Amino acid sequence: MDGLPPLIDQHSHGMVHGEPGLGGFETHLAAAAGATGPAPPGTSFFDTRAGLAVRRWCPPLLGLEPFCAPVHYLARRRELGAYRAGQLLLRGTGIGTFLMESGAPDRLTSPAELARAAEGRAHEVVRLEALAGRLADTSGSAGSFVADLAGALHAAARSATALACAVGSCEETPPGPPEVGRAAARWLRTRRTGAVPDEPVLVRHLLWSAVTTGLPVQLHCGDPRRLTRFLRATAGLRTDLVLLPGPGHHRHAARLAAVFPHVYADVGARPAEGLAEAPFGKLLFSTGARALAELYVVGARSFVRAMTAVMDEWVADGWCRRSEARRIAALVAAGTARRVYRLDAAAA
Repeated sequence: MDGLPPLIDQHSHGMVHGEPGLGGFETHLAAAAGATGPAPPGTSFFDTRAGLAVRRWCPPLLGLEPFCAPVHYLARRRELGAYRAGQLLLRGTGIGTFLMESGAPDRLTSPAELARAAEGRAHEVVRLEALAGRLADTSGSAGSFVADLAGALHAAARSATALACAVGSCEETPPGPPEVGRAAARWLRTRRTGAVPDEPVLVRHLLWSAVTTGLPVQLHCGDPRRLTRFLRATAGLRTDLVLLPGPGHHRHAARLAAVFPHVYADVGARPAEGLAEAPFGKLLFSTGARALAELYVVGARSFVRAMTAVMDEWVADGWCRRSEARRIAALVAAGTARRVYRLDAAAA
């Protein structure tokens, strides 16, 4: 769409270091396609919607024809080298700013490394479960773990752009210190090194602690409707909450964003559902990309094409003028993220 500013990708994870090879590439492509097992006999994960999108949009960025054979594409990738291929792909996305989760033990690029490769900007989003898992590896007792967690969260809030947490549901009030202490002791007795919290009381404690920092908090939720009471309870705390729903729930997230002033919704690469339900200034774009630079390309191109199609339809039907369509698209592509995450202040 003409006139779009550089995109702000509000949620991604970074790229793998080095060349993943055929097996690794297919593994990451399978994850992007939502597959958990091997491809059907005689096929590969290039035979998916994500695989087709990679073949359509990525080969031209590496000097090849669209839809070239996967074996030729991967050979070209190896010829260029992983870092140079990643540079060319990231710089062809149209993304200017990345909000990237850090702290997961995936050996993925850091925000600074991604920014250098993309010739853009990157900001850190601290994943709370990963933070708690690292502290648990070194804390000697439940009491020291809870105290260390409070200090680490305070330190993270000074440097991070946002916090993030996966949550299925959450009660309307935070747990009290005795309850947190007992939950920490239960979890520490049975956890393995490197494990992140799966104790509901600890996750609830993490989430309510994050809300008190004043930073925006990203909520990775399957069905966001299960968080309705929590969203209502946090309405007066002056902390923005951004819903990143599971597949099939983007419309529900947008409806909640419309209801609660402090709630925003991710539209992923398919903005049409959100645009039908929420004020345009409550919606944000993301790729959700992990491991492969190609997934940043696919997410960005899919979003721009979908946004263009919706805006073209609205203009053709007389819902808005072309100039207004460009303004709406710019809000979802970058403007809302810039405001919610205070990126102008961060740049200054």
